[in-house]
Amino acid sequence: MTKLKVACIQNNASASHDENIACAMKLVSEAATRGAELVCLPEYYSGFGARDGRLDLPVFAEAEHQGLAAARKQARRLGCWLLVGSIAVLKADGRIANRSYVLDRGGEIVASYDKIHLFDVDLGPGKVYRESEVVAPGSRAVVADTPWGGLGMSVCYDLRFAALYRALAMAGAAMLTVPAAFTKLTGAAHWHVLNRARAIENGAFVIAPCQYGTFPGGGEAFGHSLIVDPWGRVLADGGEGEGMAFAEIDLGEVAAARGRIPSLTHTRPFTLGGIAKAAE
Repeated sequence: MTKLKVACIQNNASASHDENIACAMKLVSEAATRGAELVCLPEYYSGFGARDGRLDLPVFAEAEHQGLAAARKQARRLGCWLLVGSIAVLKADGRIANRSYVLDRGGEIVASYDKIHLFDVDLGPGKVYRESEVVAPGSRAVVADTPWGGLGMSVCYDLRFAALYRALAMAGAAMLTVPAAFTKLTGAAHWHVLNRARAIENGAFVIAPCQYGTFPGGGEAFGHSLIVDPWGRVLADGGEGEGMAFAEIDLGEVAAARGRIPSLTHTRPFTLGGIAKAAE
């Protein structure tokens, strides 16, 4: 089984947790009706915002999180695989994880991943982000086993750390997922090129659902959910509004791309020497 239809859901999470879930599950149902076998939700799909300059998220323990429960029920009802892009999960130690899940068509959790790289940046006045003030970083890279091949998991800001994706590809990932709420400022400059680069570098499909629009408390997400093939071609772009990016992909193209440019087999260890100085 090499071909599958993929959908990236693109929503704009408001302050209402219940409304966000209902909207996203409706879009998941529409994607499945179109034949999607793997449906992917964006980062913090069930609620995202800010208050007093800090992330303001609907946070629950995993067993009590309606964002996960609704997704599991929907995957089971529709008989599709579902990537829960991420939700804010309360950990046993009282900290919060920005956690992504892969669900099978029975709604069972196949894999979960806690975002490793946290968005602590200063983009100018009114655009200072400190995700680490609220979220604890993960430390484990994850490749989920699916009927179509390995699915490497990441979340949003991880996209800027190429070594993570190389490790996922080396571990067997043919698909790389990048659920995000990429800011409009950085998205306009970097979103397309970074997703295409991760696909090209690793000869893998990149599946990147992204939120769009403004959020309570400030901030705006870029949208433009993407599906990119292993040669770096954009197969689908979700644009700027509510809806989805949809494409049929052929996992046979992964082997073809890696056969043409087998860079994964050319990776060599190296050491960093001293800084060479020009002769005076």
